[in-house]
Amino acid sequence: MSETINCIAIDDEPLALSQIAAYIKRVPFLNLVATCADAFEATQAISSTDVKLMFVDINMPDLNGMEFVRSLSHRPLVVFTTAYSEYALEGFKVEAVDYLLKPFGFGELLSAADKARRRLDTVVAPTETLSSEDSVFVKSDFRTVCIKFDDIKYIEGMSEYVRIYLEGDEKPLMPLLNMRSLEESLPADRFMRVHRSYIVNLRKITEITRQRIVFGNKLIPIGDNYKERFQEYIAGRLLK
Repeated sequence: MSETINCIAIDDEPLALSQIAAYIKRVPFLNLVATCADAFEATQAISSTDVKLMFVDINMPDLNGMEFVRSLSHRPLVVFTTAYSEYALEGFKVEAVDYLLKPFGFGELLSAADKARRRLDTVVAPTETLSSEDSVFVKSDFRTVCIKFDDIKYIEGMSEYVRIYLEGDEKPLMPLLNMRSLEESLPADRFMRVHRSYIVNLRKITEITRQRIVFGNKLIPIGDNYKERFQEYIAGRLLK
């Protein structure tokens, strides 16, 4: 990625915010567009600038960092910064790029920034690749691979990458991609997210049992947050 990454830092502690800003300014590929003391200032920054990455403190008054991130319908990539380790699991659930425990040094922030850059560098751009195509290119194991949508059975999200399971292949492709961005890049009439960790090819579904989708020996759970939409899809195609 040749372009710099627009980012913001959010922290209600002035000294901590100043330190994070100083670290960000030392990273050549980051462009700090705003420092914000609370979620309100961050919302204004996001609405007025093309922000790709946020460094977000969790413990803030009124609306904490985790609640703020969850409130965004189209959120930039997130690196959480906090003094409390108990939020790490919650950070995973919102697909955070990294989770930095205070006090952290420049090296740790640089590593998190590099993870964000690699994730952005491999995200599929839907306007460029999916407008009239039946396939998409992904980077996996130092290769660039063309995948036909018809060959995808399901996709499993991990912490920093995804596993793409293809028809006829036992070994999945494992590109460094973000589940949310990948979901937005796939044709909505053919793919559906049914769990925070799974996207399925609707045309490949042959059996559903006890709120789980059957793919051979693999049983994919249907998450509570996705159940209603999936049931509506099935109901619309159910013979009566």
